[in-house]
Amino acid sequence: MSGCWFYILRCADGNYYVGTSRLDDLQTGVSQHNQGTFGGYTAKRRPVTLVYPAHFWDITDAIAFERQVKGWSRAKKEALIRGDFGALPELSRRKAKRESPVS
Repeated sequence: MSGCWFYILRCADGNYYVGTSRLDDLQTGVSQHNQGTFGGYTAKRRPVTLVYPAHFWDITDAIAFERQVKGWSRAKKEALIRGDFGALPELSRRKAKRESPVS
C-alpha cells in the first residue's frame, strides 16, 4: 500500500504520542519506536502500543491531521481512538467554552 500513515501510540506511562510515517508497513515504525531508534519522546516511554492508525494518500494531509490532533485534549484523542466520532464536536465545544474570556 503506498501513501503514508497518521498514528497514535499509547506509551508505557499512559501518555499518547501522535505521529506520521511514510512507511508502507506501519508495524515496522512501531517496532522502531519500541527499539528507541528515533530517540526523543517515545524512547523514554517504552514500550509503546499502536492504538490508532489512519492511512492517507498524501503526506501533507497526514501532517495537517497530525498537527490538528496534537492540539486536542486527551478526552478528544480517546474519542478518536474509540471511533466515537459523534463525541468530537461536543468535546471541541467544551474546550472552546473553557477558553472564552469572562465578560
